[in-house]
Amino acid sequence: MSRLEAKKPPLFISEPLTGDAVSQSLSLLSRILKSSYGPAGRLKQLHNGVGGCVCTTSQSSALLGHLPISQPVLRVLTASVRNHVSRFSDCGLFTAILCCGFIENFRSLNVAPFTVTKISKHLLSLCMDHLKSEACGCRVSVDFSSVGTLACLVRSILTSKPACMLNKTEVDHLTSLVLKAFIFTVPCHVETNAVLGKCVIIPVKGRRVVDSTVLPGLLIETPEIQLGKPLAVKRTGSNMIKIALFSVSMSGDGFNPEEGTIAVHHGVSLEVSELNQLLSVGKQLVKDEVGLVVCQKVMHPSLKQYLKENGVIAVDRAGLCLMEPLGCVTGSQPIASIHSLSPDCYGSLKDLCVESFGPKHFLHVIPEDTVICSLILCNRSETAWDELKRVCETAEHVLQLTMKEPLALLGGGCTETHLASYIRHKSSILPASTFKDLDCSQTQYQLVAEGFCRSLESVARSLSHDGEEILTDMVYGHCWFVPSGSPSVSKWSDLVSKCGCGMNGNTEDLSWRFLQGQSGSPVIQGCPKEPSVKVSDLLTLDCFAAKCSGLQVALETANLILDLSYIIEDQN
Repeated sequence: MSRLEAKKPPLFISEPLTGDAVSQSLSLLSRILKSSYGPAGRLKQLHNGVGGCVCTTSQSSALLGHLPISQPVLRVLTASVRNHVSRFSDCGLFTAILCCGFIENFRSLNVAPFTVTKISKHLLSLCMDHLKSEACGCRVSVDFSSVGTLACLVRSILTSKPACMLNKTEVDHLTSLVLKAFIFTVPCHVETNAVLGKCVIIPVKGRRVVDSTVLPGLLIETPEIQLGKPLAVKRTGSNMIKIALFSVSMSGDGFNPEEGTIAVHHGVSLEVSELNQLLSVGKQLVKDEVGLVVCQKVMHPSLKQYLKENGVIAVDRAGLCLMEPLGCVTGSQPIASIHSLSPDCYGSLKDLCVESFGPKHFLHVIPEDTVICSLILCNRSETAWDELKRVCETAEHVLQLTMKEPLALLGGGCTETHLASYIRHKSSILPASTFKDLDCSQTQYQLVAEGFCRSLESVARSLSHDGEEILTDMVYGHCWFVPSGSPSVSKWSDLVSKCGCGMNGNTEDLSWRFLQGQSGSPVIQGCPKEPSVKVSDLLTLDCFAAKCSGLQVALETANLILDLSYIIEDQN
């Protein structure tokens, strides 16, 4: 068949970062991300213009998932950040903003990209070595024998997303629930290869946030269940309840034409034959003393009625997402065929009861020993609930990561300004042999180091959305915010009470200075000290693993983009 139009040659774009289109798109993306950052970040409303759902958010996963990005350079950046978020759930905006900062600061330098890459990798290694050392002043050890630091970590995540629309009482309530849910997922009996359990989030929209609660075990929504009646369920001789899980449809229409043809004898009804087979399965379940039958898909009404008459509770339309945790808490194996039923597939549970939350009714599956729990999550609107669900999932994942590596980093911009102070000090005292090993001059190294520090500081500056002045101190290298409209005073200590993370107060002279923008001369300062006393237990903290990964991903992605010399785009 002949082509309707001639095939177009591919489009070659040389030195893509020098083009206005890429520069403008990168600048726009950077402004969108920076304006979304932190507890005071501005919300973004995303929709496709032809109908469909509207997403109101300031979360990186939702933002980058909904933004239509066509520029190849930006797609590389967003793909890297989304991959980071898929692995760590946290610090997505930090990674993206820092990456944009690296690109912006490094490309303006009169230094070859290959040299910039070598020097920036060395600077990254200095940062990582510092963050992993005991002397690091922006690192906090997490003690799992006390919930204090864990609560700070969860509270910092909950308050970082304004679309959740939480007040202080609600934040405190949800912090305790998330911690309680996490503790439920930790095995009581530690083995060689201990595996954490799972928290299943149950949506209840249109209710108060403080109505949210956590229950051990699983909740299965059952609209047909009748409240007020005692739940009569068949038990075994050991007073346990047997459970059978079916992943196959039990609706009686099991024949699928796509699977081939089936021969039926004259006078034989396929529907009646299927129903007889289902009832035969029901008789076998009753004979095996099964007390609860859960079907992932639809169950035939006649089979449900038969099981009910024989004291067996039947639940259908459970959905795929409940099958794995149900199998985990009960020890049952999903049955994939109604023609082969093995008693080895059955599981057991301790008890069943009915729970009601708002207009919804649930069957509460209570196992003997569980690492699965249900978080009944309430919020007033669907938009706020969607954002809150993502935040709670992030908090759970961060707690899991923190259990593997019990460390946290100071939030509120303090880690970024501290690292910038540390790098400025460290780069000023490097021996000449370092520049020889990197095959660069000291001037080149200092230029790249200053660009590196400005990029870190640009993340801290992104936390300001209402015209606040941002300071950093020359002692600890922490970040301080001066409210907009503050009167002119001779002492900064009269305007600031504590730093961004809440660790340092204004009780001593810390030699504050303005946090510089893109212009200004480099600042020479001493090595930032480690604070000796915490001024508050309500610290703002970030996930150690997520932030360290974000720092590495941001630099590696920026270096990759800066090294692009051609973009070859298919026009067909």
